[in-house]
Amino acid sequence: MSSDASGIFRQTLDLIERHLERESASPVSVAASPAEVAAELSLGLPRRGLDDEAWTTLLDGVVSATPRTTTRSFFNQLFAGRDAHAVAGEMLASVLNSSMYTYKIAGVHVLIERALTRHMGGKVGYDTDPATGCEGVFAPGGSLAILAGMLMARDAKCPSYQTDGPPAKPLTLYYSDNGHYAVPKNAKMMGLGSKHVRKVATDARGRMLPDALDRAIRDDAESGCTPFLVIATEGTTVLGAYDPLDEIAPVCREHGLWLHADACFGGSAALSSEHRCLLRGSELTDSFSWDAHKMMGVPLVCSVILTREPGRLRSCFNESASYLFQSPEDMKEEDRLNHGTMSPQCGRPNDALKLFAAWQHHGDEGYDRRITHLFDLAQHAAATVEADAGMTLVKRPESVTVCFKVEGITPQELCERMRQEERALVGYAIVDGEPVVRLACVNAENTLEDLDRFFDHVREVAGVGV
Repeated sequence: MSSDASGIFRQTLDLIERHLERESASPVSVAASPAEVAAELSLGLPRRGLDDEAWTTLLDGVVSATPRTTTRSFFNQLFAGRDAHAVAGEMLASVLNSSMYTYKIAGVHVLIERALTRHMGGKVGYDTDPATGCEGVFAPGGSLAILAGMLMARDAKCPSYQTDGPPAKPLTLYYSDNGHYAVPKNAKMMGLGSKHVRKVATDARGRMLPDALDRAIRDDAESGCTPFLVIATEGTTVLGAYDPLDEIAPVCREHGLWLHADACFGGSAALSSEHRCLLRGSELTDSFSWDAHKMMGVPLVCSVILTREPGRLRSCFNESASYLFQSPEDMKEEDRLNHGTMSPQCGRPNDALKLFAAWQHHGDEGYDRRITHLFDLAQHAAATVEADAGMTLVKRPESVTVCFKVEGITPQELCERMRQEERALVGYAIVDGEPVVRLACVNAENTLEDLDRFFDHVREVAGVGV
């Protein structure tokens, strides 16, 4: 076999075609144990490289052994499915191998990134004027997009932090007790200390209580702390709940706190004419993190950090590097397009092209239909559970996750048997201290019939209603 690039690409496309055929025939693949995988595949690195035939065989085995997250039987995480146009953009980005730190190296892709972040900022409600409006940059996942928001909030409250380190009074921050684990993890990485992270109580629907937030801020201020940040969760991981931004923002303004929206999961509701009301008040936030690899179906990872006020990212992350940032004095506009000056990363993959390729195909109208469809799927699933005497809907879905229980079987056992019997991949979570099945409706290729089939499998495995 030829080892030239075009030959390798053709072999890889053949490998992908075989995978798609296997995936269609068997949409749920039971993951073997680590020992079984290691025994079946030669994963050690060779002294002498493999020839093309052996190389293709090995990679085919690796692909075959990978859990299948892109089929219509995967409901386990907050990402699923495969958008062909986005995948094509991802493949092209890999071939081009651009790093996104300077316009000199990335060229048009910096303009694409800027067009995307400005458009997304507009969907949030930020000003999009090129001179005075919002800014944004792609980040390596939602957790680090949230970290960027936290760092900007820290610097806004304590401008000397970057040079002098922590102030005498400890900084405190606030997030929902249903918020993402990235918040305390980031606080530890920032050196703030996890004991200065406050969990704020939520209502029965899983939304932060503004009055409880206000009390927590006042208590900390009176005890000698410096409150500096509120992180509102827009689409909690389990319930899909949206903290009320329009009620939280006035609390933040009163106390002089930065408001960050962790909308990594739920930000895509901004694209739905029917459901964007869930983000009411988003234009009042100072920063906003949004994962396109969740509801929008773009390949992992595709995360964005947006800021309402321009210059915040650059103020937080810019450092001089004459070996990298070399725009001529008469090209200040190009200097502003050096996104390495507004990112926590130096070398950075081109995550913008895959989202750009997908958005060019779907358009705003297509994404409106897509997101609305996901909400419709969740409502159908909830109605199916409510109509079945052998199942219990734990809570009405706030967005696109549906939490339920099944009579006579624990959620853990149900999920594992569904996997072992290759019926579907679905996970469990804890709600009000009790385990529940969490069905995530994030694959836009799913139909109502797919969900009906899923629940037929549930009934068969649990032995109820059959």
